[in-house]
Amino acid sequence: MLTGYAAAHQHPFNVFVHLIGIPTIMLGLLIPLTWLDFHAGPIRLSAAHVVIVGLFFFYASLDVVFALAFLGGGWLLAELAARLGTLPPAHAGRIAAALFVGGYLAQFAGHVIERSMPVLVRHPVQANLAAPLFTVVEVFKMLGLRDELFLSVQRNVANQRARRRES
Repeated sequence: MLTGYAAAHQHPFNVFVHLIGIPTIMLGLLIPLTWLDFHAGPIRLSAAHVVIVGLFFFYASLDVVFALAFLGGGWLLAELAARLGTLPPAHAGRIAAALFVGGYLAQFAGHVIERSMPVLVRHPVQANLAAPLFTVVEVFKMLGLRDELFLSVQRNVANQRARRRES
């Protein structure tokens, strides 16, 4: 999955807009989910928190370190969504829609510059489930963490492109 994602996200501008666009889309999705909340004594959770925890468990099956990093960032997004969700519903709904649409438009602009087909077009479910994790992966890459993983992925991308040129 990392190789397929990396192959379509090589241009620095495309990576940058994804680093902004994916959390923006997530925030847009999480706002309305905060309207569905659950109370268990002093604990209050919303459907947004449940989604974040669900994604955490899925990501933990792939990589525990990346999953933990996602959980921290995702929880912060859910908390921000909860605050925005307390605005009047029409206002919060417009904000959520603007974030969702704006995040996707930014990503499509990145792919125009990259001259690559968005993974979303070919594999919409996989793209939406994997994109938040790939955001975490890109942050690790920018921080110079787990370099051996990224070197391996770049070798796989280069080999994949060489095979396409040969065929």
